[in-house]
Amino acid sequence: MKNVLRLLLLLLLLGPAARAATVDTVAIASAAMQRTYKAAVAVPASYAKNKKARYPVLYLLHGAYGHFADWSSKTPDKNLIHRLADQYNLIIVMPEGETFSFYLDSPVSPGSQFETYITKDVIGAIDQRYRTVARKEGRVISGLSMGGHGALYLSGRHPELFAAAGSMSGALDMSITNRKLNPQEAQQRQSLFNPILGPETPAPSPYSTNSVVNMVDKLYTNGLPLIIDCGVDDFLIDINREVHRRLVYNHTPHDYTERPGAHTWEYWQNALPYHVQFFQQVLEKGGVAVK
Repeated sequence: MKNVLRLLLLLLLLGPAARAATVDTVAIASAAMQRTYKAAVAVPASYAKNKKARYPVLYLLHGAYGHFADWSSKTPDKNLIHRLADQYNLIIVMPEGETFSFYLDSPVSPGSQFETYITKDVIGAIDQRYRTVARKEGRVISGLSMGGHGALYLSGRHPELFAAAGSMSGALDMSITNRKLNPQEAQQRQSLFNPILGPETPAPSPYSTNSVVNMVDKLYTNGLPLIIDCGVDDFLIDINREVHRRLVYNHTPHDYTERPGAHTWEYWQNALPYHVQFFQQVLEKGGVAVK
């Protein structure tokens, strides 16, 4: 009898884990960069049972100095991504963006073409490998810091690919001349940005034209649902407030929130569920959410 009780207890303990979302690591080649990168893909437990269902996809971008595994390894709660994938029946794709690509196609470096990589190679590979809703109504995108810029930038330039976009603690302005920096800070920023954008030049500069803060009219025209948030103690709070101000000024509907917190994984762990809940409403309205 004791052995039976132990077995039942073990099954109860293992049951939730056995039904939890899985995270695959997949290799996705870049035709433009002539190399292959990895992506982490969280697949909800229901995917294996619902053989006929097609699943919406959240593309979740990492920040500067990071890599594709950040979202599944650096949040204090290591089950966060699994839980959100299961709760919302959502495939969550975390692609590689390298340490400092800003998810754009560099005009000076053939080895940094991440706009093309994400919008063509990654989306194409995911739609081919998984049962996805392979149209814009089934795709949403968000990210943190550099990834927040990337999510708004890619959705702004490719509204035909995404149903909604978000940014957490977004680095939404790449310009050096618009910032009050001491010589050491300016030199550091130049050493990071010059390899992907070249030296900053007078307007029109690729620094300005590729910054989300200067894309607000495009975001208005596209009309995608947007969610933006930033911690009040984050060093990027001022640029996020400025983007919010410009979106209000040009009457772009968006959800904007400031919360306690800084540029930390604790903040992003708290912010992500709000983004996924926001996206779920968009997916349900579009008729593509899996019940």
